[in-house]
Amino acid sequence: MKVLKFGGTSVGSVENMSNVKKIINDGAKKVVVLSAMSGTTNQLVAIAQDIKAGKAQDAVEKVNQLHEKYKVTIDELLNDTALNTAVKAYVSEVFAFLGDCTSKSFLETLENQIVAQGELLSTYMFNAYLNQEGVSSALLPALDFMRIDENKEPDINYIKENFKRVFDNTPDSQIYITQGFICLDAEGEISNLQRGGSDYTATIIGAAFIAEEVQIWTDIDGMHNNDPRHVEGTHPISNLSFDEAAELAYFGAKILHPQTVTPVRVDNIPVRLKNTMEPSAHGTLISNLTSGDGIKAIAAKDGITAIKIKSARMLQAHGFLKKVFEIFETYKTSIDMITTSEVAVSLTIDDDKNLEAILAELEKIAIIEVDKNQSIVCLVGHEVVNHDDTFKLFQILQDVKIRMISYGGSQNNISLLIDSEDKINTLQKLNDYLFELVTP
Repeated sequence: MKVLKFGGTSVGSVENMSNVKKIINDGAKKVVVLSAMSGTTNQLVAIAQDIKAGKAQDAVEKVNQLHEKYKVTIDELLNDTALNTAVKAYVSEVFAFLGDCTSKSFLETLENQIVAQGELLSTYMFNAYLNQEGVSSALLPALDFMRIDENKEPDINYIKENFKRVFDNTPDSQIYITQGFICLDAEGEISNLQRGGSDYTATIIGAAFIAEEVQIWTDIDGMHNNDPRHVEGTHPISNLSFDEAAELAYFGAKILHPQTVTPVRVDNIPVRLKNTMEPSAHGTLISNLTSGDGIKAIAAKDGITAIKIKSARMLQAHGFLKKVFEIFETYKTSIDMITTSEVAVSLTIDDDKNLEAILAELEKIAIIEVDKNQSIVCLVGHEVVNHDDTFKLFQILQDVKIRMISYGGSQNNISLLIDSEDKINTLQKLNDYLFELVTP
């Protein structure tokens, strides 16, 4: 049995829902993971932010606007009178709950409850649509089996046990529909897997019952060799290894949640990226197989802060680096890149919410320099650091000011830190020249 995940665009209109129905209605049993309809999560976040800011009336207006949008969609989607009435009743209950939230005090748990409604709405509506169209389907409520632990990591044993329980107690169907993104936390409160988390949900479920394959369906035909939002002439990559895909996802390839491949790689469950609008396109297959050496793809990650930690007196002293890393651990801030010299350590972070506190601690032991508005450009491929032609990329970028280089930490990744204003030019230079010089 396969797991198929469809993103917000794939269920963002009645026409697209019809396309999804055609894709999944092939006679084979499968689990279908759905995101919220496109635009819904953003609107729900905006409602929560209005509540946080004390703008109750603004929040009420947004709730009413979104409710009207769903009424229109239901009328377009469901011509069966009984199903139309039932779905509208459910949707009205959801929006009544959201309306009640506008008069409550803001808490993180309240925000998570508000944001979770998008996936609950899309799955309920789509399940009704399949029933109308004569497709055997049933709902598997994600909140009955998806849970994260105290470290906000998937509680895999809990998920495996409870997914089996929920699945076994659900009437036999051809299609089993569940929500992506949402889950419970260790205290039993509604939480989520962060933006893009529906991909993660799909592979967690795939690992829970050792699926034949996990398919991620979006509005682009696979993972491209460069960022198609900024560079013309990119093309999808037919095959990637788990390592290559993980590097690209972490360093900015928006098509995939950074943790997507983690649950399935141990059991070698392949992940296929497909385009809902062009289902016949090959897409990208991610597996444990490698194909070709050298640079295959480029990704870029924005919002990076570089911190230079300089201390001639203490850098070589025993325990100095430990003290540095303990400061970042205390504030739960991950480090992306790190380089060292005789008297300084330079590193990067992508989460600056605790930056002031981190700098205050670092200044007690060193002199600190901070550069914001940086981007990491990541070049990925099998054994890329050992490839004979890799050195040519430094010739191509001789006019680009490179702040840091990470080379050799991974056999499959070379990372460059540059000013964000140079990002698009850098991506274009690499796309125009690198793939002509280096074996793809």
